Amino acid sequence: MSVEIPAAVLDELRKYDTPTVCNVLELFEMRSRIVGYTDARIQACYPALPPMVGFATTATFRAGAPPRGGDTYMGLGAQVERIAALSGPKVVVFQDLDDPPTAATFGEIMCTTYKAFGCVGLVTSGCGRDLDQVEPLKFPCFTGGTMPSHGYTQIVELEVPVRVGGVWINPGDLLHGDRNGITTIPHELAALTAEGCAGFMDAEAVVLNYLRAGNVTVSGFVTARDECKRRMTELGKSLKARAASAQ
Repeated sequence: MSVEIPAAVLDELRKYDTPTVCNVLELFEMRSRIVGYTDARIQACYPALPPMVGFATTATFRAGAPPRGGDTYMGLGAQVERIAALSGPKVVVFQDLDDPPTAATFGEIMCTTYKAFGCVGLVTSGCGRDLDQVEPLKFPCFTGGTMPSHGYTQIVELEVPVRVGGVWINPGDLLHGDRNGITTIPHELAALTAEGCAGFMDAEAVVLNYLRAGNVTVSGFVTARDECKRRMTELGKSLKARAASAQ
């Protein structure tokens, strides 16, 4: 199921970190708690940047051998043409077909290009380079490592399902990422997830505020934790009911 997601919902999602988004998604009980997010192989190049929220535009990549046509950066023009035709904030997602990666998927020119055409971040199962030059762009990048050369850069296929950091990402998937990793958000749950984040943080604050106040006791901690769990349970019931009614 794919639904139109208003810009206001995307703006609301950007206010929260990715772990909070994952916590709220668990309340719907619509997928396993161990799917839908990237594993530890994918790391943020610029962990201080705010959360990235956008729709995946996917591609496969290789750089381990010369392309048949002899054109390094083969496929970039077609990819940019495709990106330019898409609406909304876009996240470029690459699956590196080389195993292990042999060269960097991106550098300064590619990131500058993507940002100019409306992209808000990049994710690759491979590697990046030009990290010092890309940093001033404030363009979130997530990679499996860093390499100094671009090798024989080839963008092989566009807008196909890709597997990055253990998670399948399809063209148009809604992604939320920060220094903690990246998660997919089902389109039909985006608005409710955005709404639920504030309530979830309020529930957590019951315990955190108690602990930070000082003079803690075991019984006081148990009471605060029980109230936190009660609020989370009520939030989950409300979100699940609203999600069911929207189907």
